[in-house]
Amino acid sequence: MFSALGDWIAYALLGLSPEGSLGPAVQFFVMDTAKIFVLLVAVIYVMGLLRAMISPERVREYVRGKPKGVARSLAVGLGAVTPFCSCSSVPLFIGFVEAGIPLGVTFSFLIASPMINEVAVVLLLGILGWKLTAMYVASGLVVAYAGGALMERLRPERWVADYVWKIRMGETAQPEVDTSIKGRHRFAVGEVREIVGRIWKWVLAGIAVGAAFHGFVPEQWVSTYLAGGQWWTVPAAVVLGVPLYANATGVIPVAEAMLAKDVAVGTVLALMMAIAALSLPEMLILRKVLHWKALAHYAAILAGAFMLVGWGFNLAA
Repeated sequence: MFSALGDWIAYALLGLSPEGSLGPAVQFFVMDTAKIFVLLVAVIYVMGLLRAMISPERVREYVRGKPKGVARSLAVGLGAVTPFCSCSSVPLFIGFVEAGIPLGVTFSFLIASPMINEVAVVLLLGILGWKLTAMYVASGLVVAYAGGALMERLRPERWVADYVWKIRMGETAQPEVDTSIKGRHRFAVGEVREIVGRIWKWVLAGIAVGAAFHGFVPEQWVSTYLAGGQWWTVPAAVVLGVPLYANATGVIPVAEAMLAKDVAVGTVLALMMAIAALSLPEMLILRKVLHWKALAHYAAILAGAFMLVGWGFNLAA
């Protein structure tokens, strides 16, 4: 259905040629825009119905007091199923510190939350298939757990901004949540408006980049420089992901276009992870609570992990 819509707009309505570069690029853009936004709205609405009772405060309270290994596993799992972006990660980070949760556990959450979420998983399944989805999710969970453990060994408490330690915990009354069907519907609609309103520009940007790559990058150039899985393509993908800003949802169409050109799967995974969890805007936001030394170690650990994931999958392929 979505492919037929793209064909009709690109080739019938606009009269573009499928043999050129612009026609396939426009067809890809229309097809992916329709497909991704339909899936996006549907998944966010359904998860909003289920998430009416979940808040960052509940996440914090659920993790507090657990043994360190259990707490880290819970933090990784909660990060994977809660769509907290970088903006909400900062106050959540402060709340974790206030509650006495080890920073290594908090870092595991910070890695998992932007990189893995149920919306991205459903889109990955619908667009790229279950194999790549399983690879991405499994790699993300391992990186989040191991990355938090490595950060903990560096004693990151010394690099937390002083004002964070001075914030006093205050018991605040939790607002009552309307758990009726109408209440959950209103919450789910609000989730759709808030999340889609926040990310639609980045999703369109990702689709546009993917469409340009699909239509204008020659097959021969890809096969020469990227498709072979040369060792340098993985660190290049990680470096390329740093200045970009998108979540796991926005980078999916770029990955789709790269895989269609036979770019090595490890290179694609490394790029997806770097864009989702290692972008410069996210580092600048986290700078509000962490000194540059902590961010440098954090970025180095993630970059190294993403490169190992990329090289590993390229070798396995």
